[in-house]
Amino acid sequence: MPRITPFLCLAEYDKSLEPIPRLCQFPRMTQTAPLTLRPLRAEDRPQWAELWTGYLTFYESSVAPEVYDSTFARLLGDDPRDFNCIVAEQDGKLLGIVHYLFHRHAWKIEDVCYLQDLFAVPEARGTGVGRKLIEAVYAAADAKGAPDVYWMTQEFNATARQLYDRIGVLTPFIEYNRS
Repeated sequence: MPRITPFLCLAEYDKSLEPIPRLCQFPRMTQTAPLTLRPLRAEDRPQWAELWTGYLTFYESSVAPEVYDSTFARLLGDDPRDFNCIVAEQDGKLLGIVHYLFHRHAWKIEDVCYLQDLFAVPEARGTGVGRKLIEAVYAAADAKGAPDVYWMTQEFNATARQLYDRIGVLTPFIEYNRS
């Protein structure tokens, strides 16, 4: 019997309703089907919402339903300054997402790439899904001629930081926000 990992997600997300938190059960990965990385599609909305809820929950955050709507629309939009999303899919199930965008930089002629959100379901962690999603963003940045890809994480995110220490360079910058 597969090991079950409880996780908070959205139940039956409906644009007209508030997101309904419920406990989801993600079985441990046992599939041997190949992992596919591809752009987000409109029909991914329910699974994407579940993954993004998992990401927000991990960082002890939440957003209103209209933010889900606007974010998803931006991810599917064709504005080159809007967000992009790549998903990791196996056997029709989304195992991870990465949101990123390109923007201008005052110190460079080329755009740079900000990797905003990266999330893999708990059972996919340590299997290479996160690395493959980051490498897909690197490839997208290369294709756009953006020499830099950067991201932030919480100091307490030790598991992800082990990957980041292998695939990126820790900078000395400290982030400040308007409160």
